[in-house]
Amino acid sequence: MNIEQERLLIKGWKTWGPYVSERQWGTVREDYSSNGDAWQFTTHDKARSKAWRWGEEGLGGICDDKQLLCFAPAFWNGKDPIIKERLFGLSNAEGNHGEDVKELYYYLDATPTHSYMKMLYKYPQAEFPYLQLVRENKNRNRLQPEFELMDTGIFNTDAYFDIFIEYAKVDTDDILIQLTICNRSSQPASLQVLPTLWFRNTWSWGYDNEKPSLFADDNQSIAVQHTRMKPFRLYYQNANELLFCANETNTKKLYGYDDGKKYCKDGINDFIVHHLPTVNGTNTGTKAAIHYDITVEGNQCHVIKLRLAAIEIDDAFANFDELLQQRLEEANSFYSDLQKNISSEDEKNVQRQALAGMLWSKQFYYYDVGQWLKGDPAGPLPSAERLAGRNNEWNHLNNADIISMPDKWEYPWYAAWDLAFHCITLAMVDAAFAKRQLLLLTHEWYIHPNGQLPAYEWALGDVNPPVHAWATYSVYETNKKNNGGKGDTAFLETVFHKLMLNFTWWVNRKDETGNNIFEGGFLGMDNIGVFNRNQKFPGGTVLEQSDGTSWMAAYCLNLMRIALELAETNPVYQDMATKFFEHFMYIAGAMSIMGENDSGLWDEEDDFYYDELKIPGGKEIKLKVRSMVGLIPLFVVEILHETILEKQPKFRGHLDWFLKHRPELANLVSRWNEKGANEMHLLSLLREHRMKRILYRMLDETEFLSPYGIRSLSKFHEQHPYTLTNDEGTYNMQYAPAESPVPVFGGNSNWRGPVWMPLNFLIIESLQKFHLFYGDKFKAEYPTHSGHYLTLAQISQELSVRLKQLFLKDANGKRPIYGDNDKLQNDPHFNNYILFHEYFHGDNGKGLGASHQTGWTGLIAGLL
Repeated sequence: MNIEQERLLIKGWKTWGPYVSERQWGTVREDYSSNGDAWQFTTHDKARSKAWRWGEEGLGGICDDKQLLCFAPAFWNGKDPIIKERLFGLSNAEGNHGEDVKELYYYLDATPTHSYMKMLYKYPQAEFPYLQLVRENKNRNRLQPEFELMDTGIFNTDAYFDIFIEYAKVDTDDILIQLTICNRSSQPASLQVLPTLWFRNTWSWGYDNEKPSLFADDNQSIAVQHTRMKPFRLYYQNANELLFCANETNTKKLYGYDDGKKYCKDGINDFIVHHLPTVNGTNTGTKAAIHYDITVEGNQCHVIKLRLAAIEIDDAFANFDELLQQRLEEANSFYSDLQKNISSEDEKNVQRQALAGMLWSKQFYYYDVGQWLKGDPAGPLPSAERLAGRNNEWNHLNNADIISMPDKWEYPWYAAWDLAFHCITLAMVDAAFAKRQLLLLTHEWYIHPNGQLPAYEWALGDVNPPVHAWATYSVYETNKKNNGGKGDTAFLETVFHKLMLNFTWWVNRKDETGNNIFEGGFLGMDNIGVFNRNQKFPGGTVLEQSDGTSWMAAYCLNLMRIALELAETNPVYQDMATKFFEHFMYIAGAMSIMGENDSGLWDEEDDFYYDELKIPGGKEIKLKVRSMVGLIPLFVVEILHETILEKQPKFRGHLDWFLKHRPELANLVSRWNEKGANEMHLLSLLREHRMKRILYRMLDETEFLSPYGIRSLSKFHEQHPYTLTNDEGTYNMQYAPAESPVPVFGGNSNWRGPVWMPLNFLIIESLQKFHLFYGDKFKAEYPTHSGHYLTLAQISQELSVRLKQLFLKDANGKRPIYGDNDKLQNDPHFNNYILFHEYFHGDNGKGLGASHQTGWTGLIAGLL
């Protein structure tokens, strides 16, 4: 066990971390409008002047796990209209494909206790092109690419700073901070650096009026006093001056009235940029910055050292370099052990940055819906419309936790199914944190009393695919393997009981006709349908979904497998395993024979699964779109070893009785009575013929198989768009390998062609499970029409290779994720820094969508 792994067992080492959001403006939590227009109620321009109600934002910031005290650096190049305190990006309405951050920054390193962290921010020396980015993106349509910061040419002459932000913990409440500012230009350049310390505003809302305090101390430090935390000091060296203001809203600027408060949140900005008397000369406040005015020679670096500690230190910077180097070496040791089976230095670099992104993307998330709906005692009374508006049915939800975010700028809020995928990767380095994340969503202050898991703050009642049980068992197995074969059954059992409530919610709410065929709406795949799958259809028409039904079948098998694991120590769970097995069988039957007309979701003509519209009067319309929807039945697979059945005689007896007395359903279970390789039994929606037909399409390079993984929509629809005409109008579906051509669900994601990491990951895992049963005797043509046949294990490996190739340098030293961008591909100050995009171009692999979504794209770490 290395030193970092030992720290994971010690309480307090994760009290401080990178828990500051990168965007608080434009979030639902901060929206108090009557019409729910979160993007307009708070904006980037308002952010520097408004005290946030529910959380703080910063650039590369850290805070404690209650977010009482925050630290983040800020910068000013002497030319921008504002200091750089937060990352800039476009709102949903401003971007031609929805919201999008317009900055260049990278998460380079992190340990799971945050004992060492490093990130890089690239700051132009010329005036930041705020207006150009807004105007150019506004002028572009959905069929044009997004206009990025790099496209402005501002980096072409290398007139920019590389600013490396490093944190190293001496102890749980003692943190070294190092800012290394490197001038990449050959000419000297000036920069004002403003390391900033501030309190989250907890005193302005009418509950707790006690205000904490920051003040200048004699020992070259800023002292911290807060009744809810230890006294801290931020130590500094050789600063020009200290600047203090208050983390209070500038009401005069934002709302046109003067509430009498001085030295507001934007005071430091206005003092630096406009030379206004907006800082407190008494050197006290609730927000403070240490002001450095530096000049960095061409191609040189300047280092600023700080130390945030809960102890008084006579010489805060003694042994600073040695301590920081020690933490870096311990981080190297931690990753050396983790990567002992990886030989490629490029693969090691990609994996380490993927895990760094995962660990940097933790955030303090605070949202009390009941309080948010009715407003605060000291705030204005919310409009009556809010009480019947967004999230009004989730009054019980009260979150104040450290949660893994999909992307702390683009998605600074948790999403239920994203979080499940995050935990798979997080379990590689910190199984305890992964388990806590999965437990969180099942707590009474998260899960709805009716059993529904919260989706995300934009619509807590939306429906995400039910992958929580799958993630729970996967994390349990990872933890068990790394713990010498001892599993955390208390964790497994706790989640299982709550998921039974959630399963019941699904059955009661999403099986409208009671026939074991499920709806569910968009189910996380925003625009994958011919139309918005969340819409209600007139006249009683129901959309029965191949993916919704398949997810539920997989949910049954996941819960059955958990119950069997728990039954090893408590036989009562054999009955629960039986219950979920039988429900799986009923869903399998329904997918094949729905109702009296014997019409299933499987289409015999095309050999593929499709969604189906059921229209009153018996009319049925198959929506013949070859999309990821039709591949999800592959995920419905479980392998049981003969020894499991031998140890669970009651379960085996019920299972055998059911299969004997329900032969019409037993025939749907592929080869149950035949033991496959290694004494395995198979439970799957797919019999051998159907699986081969799905693989035939999935592995066809003219359909789903791209050079970089499985596309979300078949390339067949590039030349053969699907069209549906009904009373509501005409709908078209065409292959679109890049950004979304339609505005469904905000238009910032696209499931009509690109490659998405999470579902590719599930495809790979499913093929490996099928291989456990079939062994080497089952082979499929790979690629289709090639004449080459591989086992399912070999195909899963080949798909992994294609996904890895997105990030790795090819024979010409190019990374597909960066497309034809010469600077990103060739410049040594760019080409080894990795971005983990939300999704990838279906033909050339270029990274698209959110640029820091290590959340589920971080799954690549487990494939390397």
